[in-house]
Amino acid sequence: MQGLGWIAAIVVGGLAGWIASTFMRADTGLVANVILGIVGAIVANFLLRLVGINASPTWISQGLVGFAGACLIIWGARQLRGR
Repeated sequence: MQGLGWIAAIVVGGLAGWIASTFMRADTGLVANVILGIVGAIVANFLLRLVGINASPTWISQGLVGFAGACLIIWGARQLRGR
């Protein structure tokens, strides 16, 4: 997550991952939620930059980007598993 420190990235990533797993009805644990949120934010920031959009490095915007990215990762994993 750009602009956030490690502790803030873990907190925001955990919240984003938890909200995404609740929204997508995925059974994931605490560690998986943090990973989903952080990796989701990285993936979503990358995809947004490809289309010329830079998310601001604030907690709220990175939380929203992490949520969107985590939902995208959960959806992609379900598609790969054929579920």
